Amino acid sequence: MMEHFNIAIDGPAGAGKSTLAKKLAQELSCVYVDTGAMYRALGVYFSRLGLDLADEAAVSEAVSGATVSLSYQDGVQQVFLNGEDVSAVIRSEEAGLAASRTSAYPAVRAQLTQLQKDLAAKENVVMDGRDIGSVVLPDAQLKIYLTASSRVRGSRRFEELKAKGENPDLSRIIADIEQRDEQDKTRKVAPLIQAEDAELLDSSDLDINGVLERMRELCRSHGIL
Repeated sequence: MMEHFNIAIDGPAGAGKSTLAKKLAQELSCVYVDTGAMYRALGVYFSRLGLDLADEAAVSEAVSGATVSLSYQDGVQQVFLNGEDVSAVIRSEEAGLAASRTSAYPAVRAQLTQLQKDLAAKENVVMDGRDIGSVVLPDAQLKIYLTASSRVRGSRRFEELKAKGENPDLSRIIADIEQRDEQDKTRKVAPLIQAEDAELLDSSDLDINGVLERMRELCRSHGIL
């Protein structure tokens, strides 16, 4: 196995990036970096300060006082905000809303991008997001753009919701996914793009084991395995 490596996984919402990145990291015995959890931790920080999250100047000024780090205990990710374990807190609806409202601010993204770069410089990592291969880890040894058709992603989400006892509307879910795709691709800050040197992996006709096997093949072809 390569002594030091970074793997960047990007792609649209609902493509299964987090699930697959976590499984791949486990197989490679390296760190899975949940960038979404890091943004949620900052959301907790801003909320605790009582900031108006719509006030970009105030949020941008405050962000320099926050440090977010990750560690793993028995294979479970722990998220720390200024040394405090906030792993449970970040899963709240409030944290998610705060992260959504502040993650597009350039100062917030710059802060976390640097923390993510620093982590990747020290550790072997699998990191997933929207701009990992293009912005955060442009020199990653392997970049994967994981996608699937909007209908397939919508169907997967539909089945997840049904399993929870909900009564979802498939056409509405697909429409929402397509709207999210458009927003992600056209936003001014860190838009969703496939890096020029990223391997395209379309999971529309693959189950999770099939996608993982394709990822293993890519790791081998890039000298990581």
